Amino acid sequence: MSTIGELAVPTAEFALRHTLEETDDLDVEIERVVAHNPDQVIPYVWFSGDEPTLRTVDDALTDDPSVEDAERLTDLDDECLYRMSWVDDVTVTLHLLTEEQATVLDAHVETDRWRFRVLFPERAALSRTYDFATDRGLSVEVRKIHRLEENRHGRYGLTDAQHETLVAALEYGYYEIPRGADMDELSDELGISHQALSERLRRAHRRLVEEVVDIGRPGDNE
Repeated sequence: MSTIGELAVPTAEFALRHTLEETDDLDVEIERVVAHNPDQVIPYVWFSGDEPTLRTVDDALTDDPSVEDAERLTDLDDECLYRMSWVDDVTVTLHLLTEEQATVLDAHVETDRWRFRVLFPERAALSRTYDFATDRGLSVEVRKIHRLEENRHGRYGLTDAQHETLVAALEYGYYEIPRGADMDELSDELGISHQALSERLRRAHRRLVEEVVDIGRPGDNE
């Protein structure tokens, strides 16, 4: 079964460490990455921040040892898009993460780490990638693992019932302001009790929030 792994790698071991050190409050996200072929990695990277911060990006990229070439393609009010080429060390790191015919779905910076969502053909491929990368000195951390079910909502850890409930809530206007349907009407449509609906929505919302907001649960660090 295909598996999505959420991996973290220090910026010092991948790319843009210098640029991030030279600019404050800068958000970085890769728009597109070519899959498992380090010779063709020419990513498109979004930089987001206030205008004074974005003005410093060009100079920072010029002096960044991880960047071979960078071209600003789009310049918006609070973000800009660059096309860039990495130096060999960066492409080697990416190769370590995609050795098992894996595909990088997205990548962004969080503080001093790159966060990657990588699609692997099977769970064992993720394990082999972790061993392969760490054996070669890459400080990779596996943050989350999702099995990609036959239905796409499986990537978020939702059960079929939770997914069905969220779809119904959207269709009947439960999330609209004002609401098109209240809890009683929605529970009638689904044929479940008010209490069962409340608990199912709460669990589904928690799963989605956990996917978006990376926080530890109570006791994780005890």
